[in-house]
Amino acid sequence: MASAGLSPRQLAVRVGVSGKTVERWIADEELIPHARNREDASAALGVEAAMLWPKAVRDRLKTGGDQEIIRSYPYRSACPSTVWGDLIDGATDELFFGGYTSYFLWTHVPALPDVLRKKAAKGCRVRFLLGDPDAPVTRQREEIEGVAMSVSTRIRTTLEQLARMGDVAGVETRFSAPTDAANHISLSVFRFDDEALVTPHLATLVGHDSPMLHLRRHGDGGLFSRFADHAEELWERGAGSANEAGRRAPRLV
Repeated sequence: MASAGLSPRQLAVRVGVSGKTVERWIADEELIPHARNREDASAALGVEAAMLWPKAVRDRLKTGGDQEIIRSYPYRSACPSTVWGDLIDGATDELFFGGYTSYFLWTHVPALPDVLRKKAAKGCRVRFLLGDPDAPVTRQREEIEGVAMSVSTRIRTTLEQLARMGDVAGVETRFSAPTDAANHISLSVFRFDDEALVTPHLATLVGHDSPMLHLRRHGDGGLFSRFADHAEELWERGAGSANEAGRRAPRLV
């Protein structure tokens, strides 16, 4: 726009949209205009549409299971917190938090307890599948990571937050079964209706340093379904309840 000497309002006039629409194109890199608008904007700016919105080209070329990959992140921490907030806000039927600790959610998503209460009150099922803070796998992982905020501390952070919420109908918590702990700690699955964020945990790295995929269900038997089925299996074999989990969480000081 600067090279073409056009302001957002001037570009909007050329394309035939509102000035606010152009401002949204600039502010939201995930937003892709209609094909006709992309063509008109690129013509007005004197560049290829693929230069302005490369994601549109990538999505068009995707086939098979690739269509379910919305975006990949080399680090979980590279995913903006707004993505987490938007996915949670947009879910109406299913929220599944399958991280071994899920502690980062409480700082990543503003007013998360209130959001979860409101979601549950509207009929959304909210589930937390956590690792057992006293499990041998948890202690082994703490030795591998060697960080100040240990795995068990991070789990208890989540348990304390859930305990503060009290008994909320529709909010459930389980610990993964001892036989599933190794599988659980190596792969986090967070589901938001038909979208999911999946993190395979690498070697000695903590969760925020591991890669992550943003998936959207495109049909049966795809990547989304396979990870969702994996999470459901761990949930079905899990043990404990929200009340039991809360009682096991000592007050953090």
